[in-house]
Amino acid sequence: MRPSELFASLGSLAALGEFFRGDVAPWQWVAALDDIFVRGGPLLGAGFSCIGDGIWVHESVSIAQTASIIGPAIIGENCHIRHGAYIRGHVVLGSGCVVGNSCEIKHSLLLDGAQVPHLNYVGDSVLGRGSHLGAGAVLSNLRLDGRPIKIHLPTETIQTGWRKLGAILGDGAQVGCNAVLQPGTIVERNAVVYPCVARGGYIAANGCLGKS
Repeated sequence: MRPSELFASLGSLAALGEFFRGDVAPWQWVAALDDIFVRGGPLLGAGFSCIGDGIWVHESVSIAQTASIIGPAIIGENCHIRHGAYIRGHVVLGSGCVVGNSCEIKHSLLLDGAQVPHLNYVGDSVLGRGSHLGAGAVLSNLRLDGRPIKIHLPTETIQTGWRKLGAILGDGAQVGCNAVLQPGTIVERNAVVYPCVARGGYIAANGCLGKS
């Protein structure tokens, strides 16, 4: 599996293409977040400034006074960081992203237009362009038994060796309210996870999980 199967492009984050490469598995983009902040911010161009502690923010971004941002982080053009949002380090947001009320994001990449708007947790994950989490949806990143996370694809099982990995959501993927995606879940383009599902694995493009 390659990123092109899930994401049409990096969009506004194209300047960071050397970090988010197309010749690796898409979950390797999570690991790339450990390296990007050494010099990734200056690559973004005009309109960005460092507001301290490795936090690069575009001048058009809206940040509520009650939001908390811990660097390093990159927050792209026209993003909205709403009341009570908590950005917990090693987070990259493309343009037009929403991080809403009482949401927590750590060590994750959100491509353009991804929305995490209400009471969500997103850990060690990648959200494609225009993807959306319903209220209360959680992208879990740690197994209860603490064992390394596996990725179950249609043709093989990948042993990542990682203790933490959340979900990889393709462009346009939708996750319903109060759903919990287990560590290592892959949701391909335009797939739908129905509300209150608590499962994981692999959901094919345009498919669904949890519909009765």
